[in-house]
Amino acid sequence: MKSTTNKPGNPDRFVQRTNSFRLMVQYATECTAIPSRPQFRRWTKIALMQEAEVVLRLVDEKEGRELNQQFRNKNYATNVLTFVYDDAEPLTGDIILCAPVINKEAQQQDKNLMAHYAHLTIHGILHLQGYDHIEDSDAACMEQLEIQILTKLGFTNPYLEYGNANIV
Repeated sequence: MKSTTNKPGNPDRFVQRTNSFRLMVQYATECTAIPSRPQFRRWTKIALMQEAEVVLRLVDEKEGRELNQQFRNKNYATNVLTFVYDDAEPLTGDIILCAPVINKEAQQQDKNLMAHYAHLTIHGILHLQGYDHIEDSDAACMEQLEIQILTKLGFTNPYLEYGNANIV
């Protein structure tokens, strides 16, 4: 059952609910500095506002580039891609995390690697639920919600040092 309290565009109405969800984590990367299944499960659970079935796939740069090229016509690997499959309940979709890109970003931005993974996982889960950052007002709403969720997890605001640079 979809939550009527949590609607995209209004982070002030975010209320954490315990929803049933299924999460499959696929490790298709050679990177070794990556979160565990329980970490991904915790981050997914706190960001979900409705029932869902999610596949979270960690990939290397080659697969990340191929997917970004195929579905977004961009010839580079990006940090996170989200695919929603339909409007049926429960919500179903895939989130692709490109481990080498995430690891490089964390190093370049001097961010804790697990905090960066948490942020991008939450970012993908919010996209799955209809949030986006195309318009500035939508980006501000999504970022506020990300910060709120990350704070509950004990992580700092990921936008402090790097301003409001939207995640691709």
